[in-house]
Amino acid sequence: MKLIKRFGLLIVTNLAILFVLNIVLTVLQRLGVFGGAEVWGAYGPLLVMAAVFGFGGAFISLAISKWMAKWTTGAKVIEQPGNEEEAWLLETVRRQAEQAGIKTPEVAVYDADELNAFATGPTRNNALVAVSSGLLRRMRRNEVEAVLGHEVSHVANGDMVTLTLIQGVLNTFVIFFSRIIGGIVDSALRGKDEESRGPGIGYWVATIFAEIVLGILASFIVAWFSRRREYRADRGGANLSGTGNMIAALRRLGSNEESQLPQSVAAFGINGARAGGLAALLRSHPPIAERIEALQQSQGAAQQYA
Repeated sequence: MKLIKRFGLLIVTNLAILFVLNIVLTVLQRLGVFGGAEVWGAYGPLLVMAAVFGFGGAFISLAISKWMAKWTTGAKVIEQPGNEEEAWLLETVRRQAEQAGIKTPEVAVYDADELNAFATGPTRNNALVAVSSGLLRRMRRNEVEAVLGHEVSHVANGDMVTLTLIQGVLNTFVIFFSRIIGGIVDSALRGKDEESRGPGIGYWVATIFAEIVLGILASFIVAWFSRRREYRADRGGANLSGTGNMIAALRRLGSNEESQLPQSVAAFGINGARAGGLAALLRSHPPIAERIEALQQSQGAAQQYA
């Protein structure tokens, strides 16, 4: 049922894109940017190309996410537990996955001193949960259990697919509108007499500049959605391991240095990069203090209505 909802979301998203772009093209037509007959003739293929590259790139990244994560972090999947700790990890993830209603993810450990863990994978039932060796050494088991619950919640919530859909939509808009802007600028610079000679330098400069600006704006949106999903995963971790354990784990993470995960999986780590000012808008994770406060408030609300 949830898979059907995901495909439904993809269809609705694409229909929404077409609807919005149709409005934009109609407005541009009324403004005299181009004639009515050439709207879809000129920009229809561009829209298709933008969607193919926008969603194609995002879904290719999703499809190879597990392999890429293992390769970039050196994570070793636990096939058969070699000691009691590995057996505990496997059993804890298996139990939490059963509670969350998903197939047990692969469980891996990667060698790093930092306190961190991440989850990735193309689907809810084909995922990877990995923890750092530093986290296992320096955290209590109740805290590790909370971290695992947080990551299992990411998988159960379908966060990887959701972010991929959002990224695909934004990629499509960036590719499409940057080329429209490039065409408008090029046309204004060259005049009507030179329109038949093809795009000039103005087109390419304006397109590149527009891609940079729109790409930054798109990154703000992706980061905002990413921060929202962290709050949700924290609540999921609290449900699977206990609110007190989740808060204790976050406090421990807050005393640690910021994430050292490779860029390809950094957004999926439980401990994210820290930044202030305008750069904070590009953070994939909210500040630890705000995450703890959100859990405490939700715990207080639950006790009030219990």
